[in-house]
Amino acid sequence: MNVLVTGGAGYIGSHAVRELTRSGHEVFTLDNLVYGHREFVPSERLTIGEVGNSDLLSRIFTDHKIEAVMHFAAYAYVGESVTDPAKYYNNNVGSTLSLLDAVRRFGIRYFVFSSTCATYGEPQSMPLDEDHPQNPINPYGRTKLMVEKIIADYGNAYGLKSVCLRYFNAAGADPEGGIGEDHDPETHLIPLILDAALKRRPSITVFGYDYPTKDGTCIRDYIHVTDLARAHVLALDYLVRNGASDAFNLGNGRGFSVQEVINTAGRVTGLPIPVKRGEKRAGDPAVLIGSSAKAISTLGWKPEFDSLEVILDTAWRWHQQRFEK
Repeated sequence: MNVLVTGGAGYIGSHAVRELTRSGHEVFTLDNLVYGHREFVPSERLTIGEVGNSDLLSRIFTDHKIEAVMHFAAYAYVGESVTDPAKYYNNNVGSTLSLLDAVRRFGIRYFVFSSTCATYGEPQSMPLDEDHPQNPINPYGRTKLMVEKIIADYGNAYGLKSVCLRYFNAAGADPEGGIGEDHDPETHLIPLILDAALKRRPSITVFGYDYPTKDGTCIRDYIHVTDLARAHVLALDYLVRNGASDAFNLGNGRGFSVQEVINTAGRVTGLPIPVKRGEKRAGDPAVLIGSSAKAISTLGWKPEFDSLEVILDTAWRWHQQRFEK
């Protein structure tokens, strides 16, 4: 199948490109390279441009006879979404509308959307499953929820078949090397810890040591990026087999505390990781773990790289390759 991956030069998108290619699909990438990396995807299959450019989309859909779309292109910094919501609504919602209209014009039937557990907002029960109320607490989460609802409306009105994948904390790197996590600015815990190990930053700040957890630090659900990417391929296969449009959580199903991640990173790297104590951040829940039971039973998906040691080992090998001088 000919598949267009928007945002395919980014962290998760580039891993999806690899998994799609490994599964025998013909894959084409559209990315504006604001946050993506040109070297993460085959140059001959990369178009540099905006997802909201209708003329560009028409050329791509025509030239490559696209049959399915995986949509990763979005801004994803929660704090920035609060201070500059216009940027997020224009890009995450507005550009997606342009993409969906092109999908409709060209009769493309299959659409896989990169969503997020941020659509749930403050957790009311644990682990979070797909029936948990969706009440996002920031513009980033709201844009993702809006797009989910728009996709559902397009399905009801125009017959678009879709899967929305809500994932938790993406981590790790492709075990075969070559691609991994490289954000600017970097906000994710594991690369920040590895930066501290490599002395690319003086320390890692832990925000709060008095949560009601076993060591007082927040617990989060870390899911290996290759497992995430493989779920996208399975979601496409599911739609092609006439599966009904649906939404699925993607998580490890186990939680690891911030202190556990730091301790494990120290063992994996064999290096000291300086830690700085910080104050709790408003809105940070003590525990955030997802249930992936629905994806496991319906898509036939199961995390393969589910140990913290394996996640950190792949991340560390990538980090050394990318940044160690």
